[in-house]
Amino acid sequence: MRIPDFSKHRLLVAGDVILDRYWSGSTTRISPEAPVPVVNIRRSEQRAGGAANVALGLAALGAPVCLLSRVGEDEPATILREVLETGGVRCELEADPALTTITKLRVVSIHQQMIRLDFENPPAPAAAVRLASFQRQLADADAVVLSDYGKGALLQVQELIQAARAAGKPVLVDPKQADLGVYRDASVITPNRGEFERAVGPCRSEQELIDKGLALLEQMGWEALVITRSEEGMTLLEKGRPPLNIPAQAQEVYDVTGAGDTVISVLAAARAAGQSWANAVWLANLAAGIAVGKLGTATVSLQELRSAVEKQLRPTSTHGVVSEAELLVQVQEARRRGERVVMTNGCFDILHPGHVNYLAEARRLGDRLVVAVNDDASVQRLKGPTRPIVPAEDRMAVLAGLASVDWVVPFSEDTPERLIDSVAPDVLVKGGDYQVEQIAGHRGVLARGGEVRVLPFVDGRSTSAIVQRILEAGQ
Repeated sequence: MRIPDFSKHRLLVAGDVILDRYWSGSTTRISPEAPVPVVNIRRSEQRAGGAANVALGLAALGAPVCLLSRVGEDEPATILREVLETGGVRCELEADPALTTITKLRVVSIHQQMIRLDFENPPAPAAAVRLASFQRQLADADAVVLSDYGKGALLQVQELIQAARAAGKPVLVDPKQADLGVYRDASVITPNRGEFERAVGPCRSEQELIDKGLALLEQMGWEALVITRSEEGMTLLEKGRPPLNIPAQAQEVYDVTGAGDTVISVLAAARAAGQSWANAVWLANLAAGIAVGKLGTATVSLQELRSAVEKQLRPTSTHGVVSEAELLVQVQEARRRGERVVMTNGCFDILHPGHVNYLAEARRLGDRLVVAVNDDASVQRLKGPTRPIVPAEDRMAVLAGLASVDWVVPFSEDTPERLIDSVAPDVLVKGGDYQVEQIAGHRGVLARGGEVRVLPFVDGRSTSAIVQRILEAGQ
């Protein structure tokens, strides 16, 4: 996958803006006045937070971006404008003397926050982004980001969503409000796991999280739902598609501040550039892994993202026996490289030339071939107590040695339908004289726009025939 040219697509960001201040210094003693450390401040830094950090993140990717929000007539607002304009963001920050520009002051020593001081007033109607101002900026936007930090800028978020959808613009929301119903009809929302469970209740298993997410997706009319899950990565839910779990990419977590801003900015830029939700989430996940390795609110540059993509697309494994989890990662990487994935299944108890020819023909239907193999208990249930003759570990090792086979994966059920739905192959292949309707997993493959093919076996070549000849020779 290549990173698209973000510079050709304009973004509009609306939401709560924050000035993040960092005072840094050394700590060598405890105060004689109270049992607290004394920090000798040596350096101060001003950064943009909230929706302002989202806008800076888009600008760092080279995307033209306009930021719409409301601020006070005060020094923090002036500093915030300077930071944003220096970073290439076009600012539409409407000043109101009745407002206080939200400021968060963090005191840092040896890369650790010692204390955070917040300067803000409770959300007030005056802080809300004006619908008329929002509509004026819509015409030039290819996509809209609503960054909700619960500070009042998006008190009327449903009006903004409906205005954007009426204008034919995709709307991406980073939510904060407990009632996710206020974001109805958005294109996608990106709650973290805590925000998601606050809305739907605790999820005690992976399947429960997916089931509740899909139900919410249907209820709210979203195109997609992206749940960010910290060290567990991200989960993408789309209507009519299998859930996509993408592992976290961070090598070392320094500071999670602003990681959500990075996710929504990269997601929006990729979507505006025409990427699928799956590709957009993959890029956003890579960017989040970079962001959490930095201290404080920070953006990810286009070059950093390019480097991460190049590293990820170097194949880590190209052949062999894999677990289901390993297979799903490999298949995702293959798809990002634009490769067509073919999948078949069987017992393959005694491998013979009929199998070899069949698998070679299946491989020619795409770029990668996945072979799912019944484990020993599954074969025994299907074929009887005398089978398998060859144990699963050996059967898979032999299959993995064929030039036509990329990955071999075991399954324990009587049919591989669940595994096929998880892999979501582009082509599902079965050997023999089956009808398409008889092939396990055909419904899901066809529903996703895939292809189901039946390939004939070579006449007279079968495991059963070989077993029979062995038995006859022994008599």
